[in-house]
Amino acid sequence: MEERTSHAQLLRALSGLYLGMFVAIVSATIVANALPVITTDLGAGQSTYTWVIVSTLLATTVTSPLWGKLADLADKKKLLQAGLLVFALGSALSGAAVNPGLLIAARVVQGIGAGGLLALTQVIMATILSPRERGRYNGYMGAVLAVGTSGGPLLGGLIVDVDWLGWRWCFFIVVPLALLAMAVLQRNLDLPVRRREVTVDWAGAALITSSASLLMVWVTFAGAEYPWLSWQTLAMAGGGIVLAALFTWVEGRAAEPIVPLRLFRNPTVSLAVVASLLAGVIMYSSTTFLSQYFQLSAGKSPTMAGILTLPLILSLAVASTLSGRIISTSGRWKPFLAAGGVMLAMGSGLLGLLRHSTPYLVVALGMAFVGVGLGMTLQNLVLSVQNQVRPEQLGAASTSVSFFRTLGGTIGVSALGTVLSHRVVEYSSDDLARLGVHGSSSGDAIPDLPSLPAPVRSVLENAFGHAIGDVFLYTAPLALLSLVAIACIKEVPLRTSTPLQVLDEQAGRRS
Repeated sequence: MEERTSHAQLLRALSGLYLGMFVAIVSATIVANALPVITTDLGAGQSTYTWVIVSTLLATTVTSPLWGKLADLADKKKLLQAGLLVFALGSALSGAAVNPGLLIAARVVQGIGAGGLLALTQVIMATILSPRERGRYNGYMGAVLAVGTSGGPLLGGLIVDVDWLGWRWCFFIVVPLALLAMAVLQRNLDLPVRRREVTVDWAGAALITSSASLLMVWVTFAGAEYPWLSWQTLAMAGGGIVLAALFTWVEGRAAEPIVPLRLFRNPTVSLAVVASLLAGVIMYSSTTFLSQYFQLSAGKSPTMAGILTLPLILSLAVASTLSGRIISTSGRWKPFLAAGGVMLAMGSGLLGLLRHSTPYLVVALGMAFVGVGLGMTLQNLVLSVQNQVRPEQLGAASTSVSFFRTLGGTIGVSALGTVLSHRVVEYSSDDLARLGVHGSSSGDAIPDLPSLPAPVRSVLENAFGHAIGDVFLYTAPLALLSLVAIACIKEVPLRTSTPLQVLDEQAGRRS
């Protein structure tokens, strides 16, 4: 009975964290099915489509380590509530945006708040749970991640299909959810405040933000606004690399680096970061480009596009929950990581076969493989790292893995969005020319398919189907590399004491 009571108390304490994580993930994915409508309404194209997603991911990526560092300076619960408040503000501004520039700027504000939610959730869970317990509760978190990642597009599709709501409610709807999460945290979460004197690495934050932004601006516009081999490429790609090198140099000398390089002396940390970065590309690409496939190639409504992604949602949720419970019971986590890596590779390969005429059963099977793979890998990669670092390194280690996962998703979506644009032009230009259509085959344009003549619509549906298949074909080698990194991680038995207990024991020995 005591165990069940303890479990119920933990679930109540974690309920606000789960709700906050759900809100953050939904905000990043709810626009997936709504973006074709949003870009058409705002008169934007594929680059805006990509950047509405990438801007949030980039802001989340670069601010997550900062939030993790601030957790050492302030009350973690109040800091998490502050992140929710910033997030709610960004959501309201996004819903009120009247042009693509304002929408992207508001999404950056959203991403800053979401960075706090993602980073602090990992830190707080790692603080109050032992690694052995964490497998179970990480499984629940994985289920929340699954529902938010794939349920967001479904919710977005439903909203834009309801005439009296419209796409702006994709942003407005998460504001009350964020405020509710703040209230639940205030009521249920009670954390001891353990502060230590640290400095914030503002120089490192500025350098990594500048480097990532410059590289993504380059891959977004290269080949469209200017040639790949051009002075613009030299300036942007070269500048991004120089800034990344400066970031590494600064981090090696900073008293409190935003990404502590010493952590990477631990092979588990290094391998988990590599695997997480590559899995991040597949995770965010799946939610982004599958929505485009169902709407722009299969001709489905936003709502139906969300429903058709259910195999991804359900498989991720089930795999995450079941694997988490088994890990907590057995203490073994490596077999689930390895199996998840295999499933990711198989799913990416199947989705690489996508064409306009691909049977839905094949698409569903590919989504199910990807969902199971993500469910078994994402949270367990974080767990493998948390189990092998000292309590005082927990926040930095947890946020580093999450940081690189989101960074991989950010760069991947940006780069693959550019690939998609080019492939659509390649696969449609000749057929459109034969139909007498010239000057309207820009891959950056998001077509309003129902308004097009049937022959033109057919050409574009075929082009988008083939191009999106190519996008997933590019992710298959990344999945294989992720599997190699996972295979090299050494399994260490999960600890049964919480970081707070370890710190208390250390304090007792010192006294």
